[in-house]
Amino acid sequence: MTVSRRGVLKGATAAAVGAAGTAVGMHAANSATASPGQAVLTAGSGRQPVELTWWGNHAWQIRCGESVVLTDPWLTRFRTGTYKPEGVDESARIVSKPSIVDKYVTKADAILVHHGHYDHLPDVPYIARKTKATVFGNETHLNLLRSLRAPADQLSQVVGGEYLPFPKFTIEVFRSLHSCGGARHQFAFPGTRPGAVPPTPRTIADLVEGGTLAYVITIGGLRILSLSTAGFDPIALKDLEVDVVLAAPGGEPGVTDRLLATLKPVPLVIATHWDDFDEPLDRPAVDWGGLAKLQASVVAAGAEFAKVEHLQSITL
Repeated sequence: MTVSRRGVLKGATAAAVGAAGTAVGMHAANSATASPGQAVLTAGSGRQPVELTWWGNHAWQIRCGESVVLTDPWLTRFRTGTYKPEGVDESARIVSKPSIVDKYVTKADAILVHHGHYDHLPDVPYIARKTKATVFGNETHLNLLRSLRAPADQLSQVVGGEYLPFPKFTIEVFRSLHSCGGARHQFAFPGTRPGAVPPTPRTIADLVEGGTLAYVITIGGLRILSLSTAGFDPIALKDLEVDVVLAAPGGEPGVTDRLLATLKPVPLVIATHWDDFDEPLDRPAVDWGGLAKLQASVVAAGAEFAKVEHLQSITL
């Protein structure tokens, strides 16, 4: 199922863009609705339809024409207990099933790894081999991928600050942070794997966070900020201007409010990483409990909020 939002983003959304000045990307179909001097959202010159398909967690397929970018494409779900009362099972075995991946993944030009956790990394080696895409990540991410037998000649190491042009899109890389929680402000499986390639990961505890990255994908005239957790680096993203943010719930209280105050006003925020990924991908997503707070922060900031279901698409 595809949900189209082209030509309907106006009102508060247009006002948010107006406050930011001239924004690349979405423009209102009827520019007469905009106030004088206000930037408007219209599918006008220089814009092409961009389709975002959600494969759960932070796995997105971003397609414009023949160009396809994937973010943290993890489709082989296996039980981890992450959002269950008993908590995460550190001994859960890492699984990647090509038969599941092949149902959905057909093409990719670039694969963006945001961090190294078990709900982001395990399917990347197979998808890289299947699509011949370039895989971007930091030193730890790529060492973990090498240990999972990803094709070495397709791996490109980044640290933040890179501007990477492709024929029909560009990728900008930013330093980022994993979200923290609890009384001690922690997250699961911290650590890095610099230098030598580690032993083959067997359990989810072997896939450490390894540092977190954020990316801006500029495709079809649209600028999309991709964040894999609620955490972010306020220095790296200060006054960044984008059209869409893929934003995750969770983290410290008020983190989304601070994110949206750090960026220039954003027209549209799409929820990501809000589903309990122990639940099946081919059924409606189950909110692990953070969606309402994320939506409230987005609405309070004057942006439009969108939620996409498992395996559904939104076209901008």
